[in-house]
Amino acid sequence: MRLRVPTHEDAVAWHRIFDDPEVMEFHGGAPAELSVYEELTARQRRHDAELGFCLWTVLDASGDVVGFTGAQPWERDWGPTGEIEIGWRLAREHWGKGYATAAALRTLERVRAAGRENVVAMVDARNTRSAAVTRRLGMRLAGTFTAPVSRRECHCYRLDL
Repeated sequence: MRLRVPTHEDAVAWHRIFDDPEVMEFHGGAPAELSVYEELTARQRRHDAELGFCLWTVLDASGDVVGFTGAQPWERDWGPTGEIEIGWRLAREHWGKGYATAAALRTLERVRAAGRENVVAMVDARNTRSAAVTRRLGMRLAGTFTAPVSRRECHCYRLDL
C-alpha cells in the first residue's frame, strides 16, 4: 500500500470507485458528481502544500487506486470545528483487508510530523467498520453530534498525538 498526493486523474478514479451506494451509505447516500472530486483533489493538493498533510490517494501493491485516507481541517460550522479530522474511504472490494488502518497509521505519523497535537474522526454512529478502525488507532469517543442535513448521529473520536 502506498499513499500519494491526489492527482487530477485521481478525481476520475475516486468518482468511479465511489460510484457505489454501499460505499456512500455513510457519506450522504448517493454518489457525488465528478466535479465534487475534481474540487476535492485540488483542495487536497493545496492542503498538502500548506499543511503538510491531506487526504492522500491510497494505491495497492499493483499501483491501482483503492480510495483515500488522510487528514484535513474540519471546516463545517457544526461538529469539531477547527480540528484536524482523519478519515478514509475505500472501494468496497478493498474493505476488510487492512488498508484503512495501515493508511491511517501513516497519516497519523505525517500529521504528528507536521506539529499537530491531536486529531479527530467523525463517524456515522451506524458505521461499525469505521468505528472499528478508530479503535485500532487507539482513538476514544469524545462526543456525539447530529449532522444537520441527514439528522444522523455522528460520533467524534479523538486521539492525542
